[in-house]
Amino acid sequence: MADNVAVSGARYFNVTISGLPGAGSTTLGKQLAKHLDFHYHSGGDFMRKYAIDNGYFDPIKSVHHVATAYPDDFDRRVDYKMRDSILHKRGFVYESWLSGFLAQQARGTFKILVCSDDGVRVDRIANRDAITIAESKTHIFTREQENLKKWISLYTKEWNEWVVAPGTLPKTEPIYFWRKELYDLAIDTYRLGKEETLALAMKAVTQ
Repeated sequence: MADNVAVSGARYFNVTISGLPGAGSTTLGKQLAKHLDFHYHSGGDFMRKYAIDNGYFDPIKSVHHVATAYPDDFDRRVDYKMRDSILHKRGFVYESWLSGFLAQQARGTFKILVCSDDGVRVDRIANRDAITIAESKTHIFTREQENLKKWISLYTKEWNEWVVAPGTLPKTEPIYFWRKELYDLAIDTYRLGKEETLALAMKAVTQ
């Protein structure tokens, strides 16, 4: 499928999928792209390759790295490249922690948030990366806090422009990129299985 071509069956130009580790965003992103015949872009996979290629991260490690593994200016360039693509291209499913935030006020883009019970997320990461439950807990929650801290420092201005100024959330609300108010659909993957999650997402973007 070529870029910038309207896709049959979809009511939106693009779809973003965001979620914290273990919530199921990657699984949904790949399946949704396949069923829509959209391109699939994983921000996490791209950044992981960059971190490994530039010696910021040991490729032998199964767990993913934190955002502090690479320079702030590179982080911003990559994120703004994704936002530019969201604004000007069609037929993509963008899956990353911040893809939904980067799509704020983007016409024709449907934003999905996947969330799940913390205990389930810990189990999923432990199984995926072949680590202990204790290691999974430390990895998940430390990584989340470090990433959040970095991204708040990088994107406070954008938060005010894309979220506060349009009235999505008031200025008194703390910056948190996975607030349900920022998304068109929130899916609880703790209560729904993979097939049900996909069906719900497909219905939302095609009907």
